[in-house]
Amino acid sequence: MSLRFARAALNDPQVVALLDHHMREAHRNSPPGSVFALDLSGLAHPDIALWAAWNENALAGLGALKRLPAEHGELKSMRTAPACLRQGVGRAMLAHLISEARAAGFTRVSLETGANDAFAAARAMYEAAGFNPCAPFGDYTLTEFNRCYSLDLVDPNGDRCAVTGLAT
Repeated sequence: MSLRFARAALNDPQVVALLDHHMREAHRNSPPGSVFALDLSGLAHPDIALWAAWNENALAGLGALKRLPAEHGELKSMRTAPACLRQGVGRAMLAHLISEARAAGFTRVSLETGANDAFAAARAMYEAAGFNPCAPFGDYTLTEFNRCYSLDLVDPNGDRCAVTGLAT
């Protein structure tokens, strides 16, 4: 699969359909009050860049990068299209978002994800890429249903950190 990354248009029918699927799955796999996925209106915020991974003219996946204070970015709304699962789309999107975070001058990226079995593959992917469990950031509170992860993009000397586990 050859992927092309581009900023996603929030009015593109394929983007809308995948985001709808993302929200349904988030609510299906998380208890009430534990879903922090962003819908279309949330992703329209000026501090959020939504990216699409395209395989020719078919949407293969989505991922967003949100600017937080102090050179900190948050990964949001990572979702692979159902027809493209287990084909490396998630790893490729993660690598793309990390590259975008570095280009934006972020020194760290963090994320919040589910703690139950439905999110095991996502957690494994983040951990393989070097993300480590972290304390809650932003407005998050940790519960038995969620986990926070963070990846430093620069070390204490100011050098870029290597990111592992993202070969597709």
